[in-house]
Amino acid sequence: MFNFPLQFQFKISTLSNDFRATDANGQLIAYVRQKMFKFKEDIQIYSDEERVNLIYRIKANKWIDFNTMYSFYNELDEEQGSIGRKGWASLWKATYEIFDPQRKQDFLIKEENAWAKVLDGLLGEIPILSFLTGYLFNPKYIVTRPDGQEVVRIAKEPSFFGRNFTITKLGDISEEEEVELLLGLMMMILLERRRG
Repeated sequence: MFNFPLQFQFKISTLSNDFRATDANGQLIAYVRQKMFKFKEDIQIYSDEERVNLIYRIKANKWIDFNTMYSFYNELDEEQGSIGRKGWASLWKATYEIFDPQRKQDFLIKEENAWAKVLDGLLGEIPILSFLTGYLFNPKYIVTRPDGQEVVRIAKEPSFFGRNFTITKLGDISEEEEVELLLGLMMMILLERRRG
């Protein structure tokens, strides 16, 4: 079981879209690596920053597309679940579904305030104001079960570069669900950072 709250901290010194996932004690849970300029996503998740011990992969089912599904695989290449955008609902307000290996929906991720991203995108184009948007507009996402029970919240922390995200636990989650949920949130954050 993970010790919440968890942190995702993006590295700004690499050409890849890398980030560290740590627990409440600052212990490394995973090191996530997304290679840039790939047509078909293949995210590697390691247990160490040296990228020696590969523990999970997230692979796209097709080339970059609005309706792409991203499946989670363990080190034995066994599917652990998947995540996908929820159709047209994601155009205005980011909405994702996380599924178990049998394609049964376990979780729903919804952006809490779509205006934060809109204002961040608009003001981010103004040269002087672009430095302040990372402090003013910080998106938050709520994760629920299909029945509406809240499970976790993920929020971008105020910063110049939008590098830190905090995951706070709101409800009970099994150990197996925690892994599925964490992999889904990792992919969702990579996709949302690409959107702006």
